[in-house]
Amino acid sequence: MLRFLAHKRGSLISLLFAAMLAFAPAIAEARMGGGGSFGSRGSRTWSAPPSTRTAPGTASPFERSDTPRPGYGMNQPGYNSPAYGGSSFGRGLMGGLAGGLLGAGLFGLLTGNGFFGGIGGFMSIIGFLLQIALVVFLARMAFAWWQQRNAPAGAAGPKGQSFSFTGGAPFGGRPGGAGFGPAGFGLGGAAQQPRPTPIKVAPEDFNAFERLLGQSQAAYSREDMNALRAMATPEMVRHFDEEIEGNRRRGVVNRVSDVKLLQGDLSEAWREGRDEYATVAMRFALNDVMEDIATGKPAPGSQGATEAREVWTFRRPVGAGADAWKLSAIQQAA
Repeated sequence: MLRFLAHKRGSLISLLFAAMLAFAPAIAEARMGGGGSFGSRGSRTWSAPPSTRTAPGTASPFERSDTPRPGYGMNQPGYNSPAYGGSSFGRGLMGGLAGGLLGAGLFGLLTGNGFFGGIGGFMSIIGFLLQIALVVFLARMAFAWWQQRNAPAGAAGPKGQSFSFTGGAPFGGRPGGAGFGPAGFGLGGAAQQPRPTPIKVAPEDFNAFERLLGQSQAAYSREDMNALRAMATPEMVRHFDEEIEGNRRRGVVNRVSDVKLLQGDLSEAWREGRDEYATVAMRFALNDVMEDIATGKPAPGSQGATEAREVWTFRRPVGAGADAWKLSAIQQAA
């Protein structure tokens, strides 16, 4: 009997411990964004931003994004190009017929019966022409692959940038420069979508990033949605609104204050279409308190003085000034 009670007590303790672990992430992350990763980085939403000195690891992938997640073979712009097998060839009745003839012809070639030996010796002249077409098709694909493999790398971004925020913390380029590598588009489909090109980020842009870091946290703490709309994209504003509403249902409000940037640097900056993007890694201090609305006292989930390390992406229209940057994504730094 005693052994049974001891076993039961041990099981209850284990369950309580497991429950504490399950709720630990919610308790530990109470700041704006809830310690999650969400938003959009344009065509680079589903590719990891380059690591930096501030965030040497890999940023967490997005848990929520309005940008559709690419399917198999669609992870790069231009996935509809022939190089990715996404062209209209092979689709529909004619595509299926051509594919069947091609497969049968290849079987005939492999068995030594000629291109059309596998389908009963169809008209030899047509078989000969199709063999030529097959050779040309394979040669073009091989040439396109060779061109892509030997294409020169894209221009690198600005190297050796070193900027200071108003707080004096350096905000410079990542090791080896703030540029980024080739976009890696499809062999023949790059023309279907504008290729992202590197851009330079000026000192006033970095000052804008630091300002948005503090002002957006303050607006979130005040639950000021109008202010957040002026500083973030509609997608981000929607997520913040959902978080604030969820806090209200639990009877709490997230008070964030004393936000101070400690370190930051550029991961990558580029232009695509009519927009420009800049992804930066930031380590900052803040006072993070989850406050009970009824009593005004700290509620479970409060951290107090703490530090955070996140990767933020900002977006603005091409040609706009530093004041036009808006928060477009937040990712947790590993």
